Amino acid sequence: MNTAEKSLHYVVEKWLAPVPPVRIRVVQFGRMRADGGRYVHVEASAPAGSRAIFFFRHDDGRWCVFPPRIAQPSMTGYLLAA
Repeated sequence: MNTAEKSLHYVVEKWLAPVPPVRIRVVQFGRMRADGGRYVHVEASAPAGSRAIFFFRHDDGRWCVFPPRIAQPSMTGYLLAA
């Protein structure tokens, strides 16, 4: 995946398919509480109505419409020689 396909601009165009009469605006942005990951709430306004979607930044730099997995605590057991 090249750098352009990781950009927020690219995924906004991909999901909201802006055309000339559509106005795109960032409604909200910030960090999620759980892991500090970034999110952006984007809205597309057109005469026919508006659409909004959230985008989430993943560790590899991609912006996706689903949040990244939160690391869960885990335990590992080892067999010891008796």
